Amino acid sequence: MLEKERPYAFRRRLDEVHRPDRLDPDARPADGETAVTDDWAIVVSVGASELLLTAALDLQHYLLVSMRVSVPLRRVGDVAAWAGEAGGAPAVVLATKEELPQFGGALTETRSYRLAAGGGRIVICGNEDRGAAQGSYYLEDLMNLRDAPFVRAMDVTRKPLFTPRMAHSGWGLDQFPDPHLNVLAHAGIDAILVFVEDVDRTPTGYLDFNNLVDRAERYGIDVYMYSYLVSQKKVNRVQPHPDDPGAEAYYERLYGSIMVACPRFKGIVLVGESMEFRSHDPNVAEVTRLEWPEEQVRTKPSPGWWPCRDFPRWVSLVRDTIHRHSPDTEIVFWTYNWGWAPEEERLRLIRELPAGITLQVTFEMFQQVPREGVTHVCVDYTASSVGPGAYFASEAQAARERGMKLYSMSNTGGMTWDFGVIPFEPVPYQWTLRHNAVHEAQRKWGLSGLMENHHYGFWPSFVADLAKWSYWSPSPSPEELYEAIARRDYGAAAAPPALDAWRHWSEAIRDYVPTNEDQYGPFRVGPSYPLVFRQAVKLPEAWHALWGNLIVLTDYKPLEDPRQSPGAARVAVELRALERMLARWQTGNECLEQALPLVPARKLPEARRLLGMNRFIVLTIRTTLHAKRWWLLKMRLGLEPDPVQAGALLDEMARLAAAEIANAEAAIPLVEADSRLGWEASMDYMTDAAHLRWKIEQVQAVLEVEFPQYRKSLGLCD
Repeated sequence: MLEKERPYAFRRRLDEVHRPDRLDPDARPADGETAVTDDWAIVVSVGASELLLTAALDLQHYLLVSMRVSVPLRRVGDVAAWAGEAGGAPAVVLATKEELPQFGGALTETRSYRLAAGGGRIVICGNEDRGAAQGSYYLEDLMNLRDAPFVRAMDVTRKPLFTPRMAHSGWGLDQFPDPHLNVLAHAGIDAILVFVEDVDRTPTGYLDFNNLVDRAERYGIDVYMYSYLVSQKKVNRVQPHPDDPGAEAYYERLYGSIMVACPRFKGIVLVGESMEFRSHDPNVAEVTRLEWPEEQVRTKPSPGWWPCRDFPRWVSLVRDTIHRHSPDTEIVFWTYNWGWAPEEERLRLIRELPAGITLQVTFEMFQQVPREGVTHVCVDYTASSVGPGAYFASEAQAARERGMKLYSMSNTGGMTWDFGVIPFEPVPYQWTLRHNAVHEAQRKWGLSGLMENHHYGFWPSFVADLAKWSYWSPSPSPEELYEAIARRDYGAAAAPPALDAWRHWSEAIRDYVPTNEDQYGPFRVGPSYPLVFRQAVKLPEAWHALWGNLIVLTDYKPLEDPRQSPGAARVAVELRALERMLARWQTGNECLEQALPLVPARKLPEARRLLGMNRFIVLTIRTTLHAKRWWLLKMRLGLEPDPVQAGALLDEMARLAAAEIANAEAAIPLVEADSRLGWEASMDYMTDAAHLRWKIEQVQAVLEVEFPQYRKSLGLCD
């Protein structure tokens, strides 16, 4: 078993760019393979950029830590001579096409590279230094799949298919230490997102933006602002209508000051809920949600949740303000908040947006899914529906007709809101279907850039590896990669049952039902989710968390939505779907359990950690089933006039509560062994051992205090 981890210890593992001792001690080079040994060197030009030198040092560290090969790093005056057949000792040569024009002259795409191996030479030439760095990471990928510092003879030119590939931090909200930047670069991520409230200010406090840009540049990563310039903490930041007197001066102070202070942001992402202004559109409220009185019923959506007719004017003002100081900053307009609105309103907005705007559309959201005679809607990010949804398709077509650059929130970093407090969703066959759909969207509508996660962050995994391979050309087929990565992670003998586990989990996720009540309820926090009877409760929260318990709805009940069937009609269907999901996930876990005795010792800790996460997923599914059954029993109890029958229902609820207590108890050793389980960047810990014990006490209080009180009110004696 894994030892207990202290809170946040997962960051030590996340900082581990190169996994130690990947080398298979029994591996021997096959015919035609080049073996990198201690008598080799890594060679760069004396004029190599800081980025290229960083990549060379990274490769040196990789060979030492992962492959037990110690090689010197040499800076030479004539790197072209070293790249030739007659040049010096055996070497890995890292260069750009400017330094090797004859070798790399055909390269044209940003971050593309050519890698040639054979004859005591591995030459990696990038279109620019970013391309050379990616070529070096590709060399690491090949050696990892081989479990040895061996590379077959090859001469391949590769290019990225999507840029940017944007990600939020998986280390901590808006926290990007250098090792995490390096991890992201190795995964093919070329842009990061940081929430911005003001100059050098994020929702969690101070951050030196220019320093972040400097450090990210060393790894070939751009930095995008995610606008949080409308903040619940700062009501005075509600933005005026662009035609109001003083609006230009206001937006200059708001957006212009940030660009003056940090002009090297690559772009800014604008999303409705974080950029509300006082719209004049008759379809929305006259004030924003920040100004709306809590006691007053809302009869119209807030301006950030509707494709307002004056958004084009607002976007023009923001664009002009930003470009006055930084003309090349990309303006990304994301339509996340109103995909439910009438199509004609949404498309009208896109057709009226000013020139030079990039449109971002969520890939699978708002898709209607029929199940057993009822209709569900993909209310938020999910891997259960491949996509694209009709909302995405309609807006992508409008962008195509206008010639707008098109991005998508694709979640292909490997995580969604299906489960709120795990690092990634291990459903590779389902993710491949998403990758394929993303590629088709590129062919059909020109999709070129991806936002690959939200604030639940990026986690390096075999799922993220599959995305990286898919988003570069050429690459092996997914089927080849499944087997190669399974051998890499579990060894040849354990790969077949591990692949069976992957298949079962991938089938199971298709029975997931992405409802608001579940994604903001038991699926968000898993086994720490309470069973509320009469007494309202909130999960304990960390003082430093952005959202804490605000995005967890603890009093479970189906939420009504006109796009889907009524909650009462859906619950029975959802229960059957989740029962199938649970059974399939458990079967996958059994397959991985069969694989563990066959896994080599050096690979065993990560295989055990994967099993622990999937056991936690099973407990999360079971909690969701219990929450739904609990609600059904509460509804029956409220309609039952006979005290004796009501008492029988309470007995049934007590048995369900006892089962859920046992479920929570089973989660404690899992979260103690893996400190990443139960944590999410914006909520912090919601399902660690302390929260699980809190939940157990809460359910026990229902049984020991609330139930006896209710029985007494019915005239029943215990």
